Amino acid sequence: MPAPSRHSRLSADGPVLDGIPEHGRVPRYYAVKVELLAVIAELGEGAVLPTERELCERFEVSRATVRQAVGELVLEGRLSRRQGSGTYIAGPKLVQPLATESRRRPGIRPGRRAITLERRVAGSALGADLQVPSDAEVFHLERVLLAGEERVGLESTYLLASRCPDLLDVFTPEQPLSEQLGVEPAGAEERVETVLATPREALLIGTNPALPMLLTHRISWGPDGVPFERVRSLYRGDRLSFTTRLGRAAAHR
Repeated sequence: MPAPSRHSRLSADGPVLDGIPEHGRVPRYYAVKVELLAVIAELGEGAVLPTERELCERFEVSRATVRQAVGELVLEGRLSRRQGSGTYIAGPKLVQPLATESRRRPGIRPGRRAITLERRVAGSALGADLQVPSDAEVFHLERVLLAGEERVGLESTYLLASRCPDLLDVFTPEQPLSEQLGVEPAGAEERVETVLATPREALLIGTNPALPMLLTHRISWGPDGVPFERVRSLYRGDRLSFTTRLGRAAAHR
């Protein structure tokens, strides 16, 4: 196997070792990317990344190589570009438990900002999901999801008006919707995929339309087994990760 780049950090759990292709040659940009991970760990959250010129001199590579490495770290949420200011070390991603409204990170308070609250007719697709006629009335609620002051997602919720007729009177954007409805879901089906945001969604979330987004579709039902809500949630892939627990926790060996 060819010798690894002198920029590589090979270890049993290192990213370069995991990323070595079958032919054994590590792309130069990837070796630089691993070195940049060490720089990120050393500088810490909120610090400014050295300039492209400084990184080129440090790693003895071209600007194109540095840009590719930095670009991937931006997509992964390790770095954050600020126009006219530079590239900064991003904080850890927020953790979003599946099928809940919370976003967890110590010291960060989740929030919501209402964009739309309207009454409308379900239509055929939504009616089928909620098991009601297409002319049934639903509430459409759209909210920007916040982590502190940072916009991290956009959530669109459709609720059967018959299950929550007083929603327009009691709705509070900051409070979890389940608390306002007085209905705890007995179960839910959720699907996760990656997408690109539409121009409108990117503007509301405050992100680059080219960055990958995490999209979840959820249908929840109550204790009677009847669906009462459909939720479409779009999250910034560079700022959020998902977690779920399956079965009993394994004992430590």
